[in-house]
Amino acid sequence: MDTDVLIAGGGLNGPALALALAQGGLRVTVVDARPAPARAEAGFDGRAYALAIASKRLLAGLGVWPQVADRAQPILKIKASDGRAGEGPAPFFLTFDAQEIEEGPMGFMLEDRFLYASFLAAMEQAPGVTLLSGETVVAQEVDAQGVTVTLASGRSLRARLLVGCDGRGSGVAMRAGIRRVGHAYGQTALVTAVRHEEDHEGTAQQFFMPAGPLAILPLPGGHHSSIVWSEADDTAAALQALPDEEYLAALRPRFGDFLGEIALAGARFTYPLSLSLAERFIAPRVALVGDAAHGVHPVAGQGLNLGLRDVGALAEVLVDARRRGDDIGSAVVLEDYQTWRRFDSTALALGMDAVARLFSNDNPLLRLGRDLGLGAVNALPGLRRRFIRQAAGLQGDLPRLLAGKAI
Repeated sequence: MDTDVLIAGGGLNGPALALALAQGGLRVTVVDARPAPARAEAGFDGRAYALAIASKRLLAGLGVWPQVADRAQPILKIKASDGRAGEGPAPFFLTFDAQEIEEGPMGFMLEDRFLYASFLAAMEQAPGVTLLSGETVVAQEVDAQGVTVTLASGRSLRARLLVGCDGRGSGVAMRAGIRRVGHAYGQTALVTAVRHEEDHEGTAQQFFMPAGPLAILPLPGGHHSSIVWSEADDTAAALQALPDEEYLAALRPRFGDFLGEIALAGARFTYPLSLSLAERFIAPRVALVGDAAHGVHPVAGQGLNLGLRDVGALAEVLVDARRRGDDIGSAVVLEDYQTWRRFDSTALALGMDAVARLFSNDNPLLRLGRDLGLGAVNALPGLRRRFIRQAAGLQGDLPRLLAGKAI
């Protein structure tokens, strides 16, 4: 075998899985379609992730967190409310405060460029990890002993297991005959960053607008925030085509004035929103992780956190199998991974789907019901604390790395 595990996809989940498996003594090859230096050396563009406490623990266990800790913005509060452009938030709202749990901040905002660069540096130093940049997997063939993978360059590699970390349009899943179910939301996320007069004080804001949610997520320094602004597809396309000043003029009434004057501070991106779930997370000698297994609505900012839970679970299953002397690519071992992750990730994805549907409309009865619901949860400390712990990734059957333990 050329490698124990071949990972197709070098975004974030792929490198995280590679580092976790290498810690357990496995040889890993990561195939990344993008040239590594280009992304690692990118400037500020506002793209950032909300990392739950459990995800931060995994990064710490992989030795990555110390490299990015001083660039992370703690999330100290989360505020959620209904809203309409120009009207401000509804009178009923929900507030989560980090002081209500013992573990500290509920999460951290971290820019993509810093997280990826730290993964790249860690992979370069990790024994047993090989990174093939600017390559893609174009074919895979399974037999009783392993899987043969063909790269676009014509090179072939043998592995005991192939892991698809190659996103919603996963070629690994498609070639393995794994079908997907889901639907488009008819929404597009407009993503950028803004600079604002007032200090955000570590507070993440979520306004549920009739056309879709607007998330305002704090970045380091107090005066920058990342924006994830969901609109109907046609509206989003028209907004994205506007010059910066007109785009900003459309954003201002939705954003409000609670942080003073705002100005664009990052590049502008768009992402079509959909729910996309793999019917199976495994096939012979194949496992799926992250968006290749479950693409979710960004309403709760849980996409990367879900993927890192997959990473922790698959790494634990494979490393434990290796220690027992089992074949890491066997159906029995892979079934352990699917049993662990499929129900949890599917339930969370469907939960976010329900929230997106409930809040992305202007039906007066639904609006009244959800406002009262937000107010009721806000008034019940015990229930609110459960929601906080869920958002922080502290609930459920956590893999060892996400519980702060060695793999």
